[in-house]
Amino acid sequence: MSGGIFFGDDIVTELEKARRIIDEADREIARQFEKRMKAVENAAKYKAENALPVYDADREKQVIEKNAAYITDDAIRSYYGIFQKSVMDVSKKYQERLLSGLRVAFCGTQGAFAHIAAKRIFPYARYVELDSFEKAYNAVLNAECECCVLPVENSFAGEVGQVIDLMFSGELSVSGIYDMAVSQNLVGVKGCTVSDVKRVISHPQAISQCDGYIKVHGFEAEEAESTASAAQKAALISDKSVAAIASGETAELYGLDILEKDINESAKNTTRFAVFSRAPVSGEVENDRFILLFTVNDEVGALAKAVNIIGAHGFNMRVLRSRPVKNIPWQYYFYVEAVGNKNSEDGKRMINALSVCCESLKVAGCFNAPGVI
Repeated sequence: MSGGIFFGDDIVTELEKARRIIDEADREIARQFEKRMKAVENAAKYKAENALPVYDADREKQVIEKNAAYITDDAIRSYYGIFQKSVMDVSKKYQERLLSGLRVAFCGTQGAFAHIAAKRIFPYARYVELDSFEKAYNAVLNAECECCVLPVENSFAGEVGQVIDLMFSGELSVSGIYDMAVSQNLVGVKGCTVSDVKRVISHPQAISQCDGYIKVHGFEAEEAESTASAAQKAALISDKSVAAIASGETAELYGLDILEKDINESAKNTTRFAVFSRAPVSGEVENDRFILLFTVNDEVGALAKAVNIIGAHGFNMRVLRSRPVKNIPWQYYFYVEAVGNKNSEDGKRMINALSVCCESLKVAGCFNAPGVI
């Protein structure tokens, strides 16, 4: 008889045979799926404790490529990649549900660039707006929030000194660094034109980024706590002569028109944001970036010695800057952002050597190469 095979007294068609194999495979997949999701719970817990985002594009790509190599049939390998991606999407949704109570502090109001950055890094969180960098930082320190997202540097205007100082003097750790392209816009009330504007309101960093534009138009500049609060104030004043410098999202939020786009002097205007959390700097994860903050002994060549130690152990310093120590005239601390794994044997030897020549030494954070948000 064609079209079937014998199993005892039963004739089983090829379709039924295939279905039995599928059922058996599905049972095994279900067992492994449950096992995987239990591991996802543990991963979510770790991410919550260390203020890490759910989505890691590089990690996802590596896993798919690695697992695809286990498939021996070339014809179905690409389909396995789609299957793996679907499993990961489900895992991300589960993690987002588990972490939906995560509280993220930022400085400013809704629509501020820090708020936009926080939403992109932690799209499932609850956002807590505060009116200063210090208050956002302390909200995490006092366990009112799990983490905060604060700007540390702008590609045009330079470092955000207040945040770097908090990094030096405070107890929180940096768990991630993210770059966000920033487009500054002149925004005003409905019916307003650029020629109507006499005064612009914005955060000092935004004013600095748009200094050339402001001078060309002869605008009077007024500082605000954030670009969002500036837009909010311009909306409340409702005067055509008063505009704000803010993002397009902020303009929409407060019912303002964009009078002119991209008025920042640098076409590649980017702000770097750091995520701060209470989690101590991990000695387990192999990150490829770290931040060192230190003061050196008061002796000839002390700084050169510290810098040479970092280089001698194979670490490239991408950033080296100094800042004054608060309340101690003419004393300075140094900020270093270096490439490499601080937890490697070379890293451990470097830290030991630095501790000898540095008056104080702090590893402020370990993370992977800055992500783009």
